[in-house]
Amino acid sequence: MATVETEATGRSDPNWKSPLRKLLRFFQQSRDRWKAKYAAKQQQCKLLGNQVRAVEKSRAEWRDAAEQAQQEARQLRKELEQYKKSAT
Repeated sequence: MATVETEATGRSDPNWKSPLRKLLRFFQQSRDRWKAKYAAKQQQCKLLGNQVRAVEKSRAEWRDAAEQAQQEARQLRKELEQYKKSAT
């Protein structure tokens, strides 16, 4: 990562006390963990989005079925009322 090194210490920044090879490995591992965590979050987000769409579709189907059943029940009640009126 850091290409400029001081000649005496082998480090690019005097504030860092670890050798560059250790810092490099640490930063690479940190980056890899971050990427893996991000990929897992993306996958979870995609799965949850798919689940939301499936639930919304299912609810819409159930809502349509319930509305159709209510409409049919209203129609049957009207027919029943007509039969009662015609029978008396």
